[in-house]
Amino acid sequence: MEQTPLHFALLVTGPCYGSQSAADAYRFACAVLQQGHVIDSIFFYQDGVGNGNLLTQPAGDEFNLHQAWTELATQHRLSLDVCVAAALRRGMSDAGSSHQAGVAQWNVVPPFRLSGLGSLAQAALSADRVVQF
Repeated sequence: MEQTPLHFALLVTGPCYGSQSAADAYRFACAVLQQGHVIDSIFFYQDGVGNGNLLTQPAGDEFNLHQAWTELATQHRLSLDVCVAAALRRGMSDAGSSHQAGVAQWNVVPPFRLSGLGSLAQAALSADRVVQF
């Protein structure tokens, strides 16, 4: 008997480094996809927005979580939504929000994208499971 794939929404609130939760979220996402399930949404909120910071530079012997998220999203065509309010509060912006603010630099690039809490709400409504890290 074949298993019907479940649809997951992941909420990542842990920072890229300094806690295990974002790394756990990444490993969970890999396992879910390997088992044939679907991830409809990965939403980074609170300190989790740091996972989308292009300028993160881990030491050479550390796992590069930003790069891992990027590769996973590219390979599986996932969108990586970063809460816009939490990101801007932490000095993170994309090209559009930087231009709007008159700032010449930005540090959020695809597949990460700034998004509002409405995206999280929609994901929670449509997913079979919502898992927070």
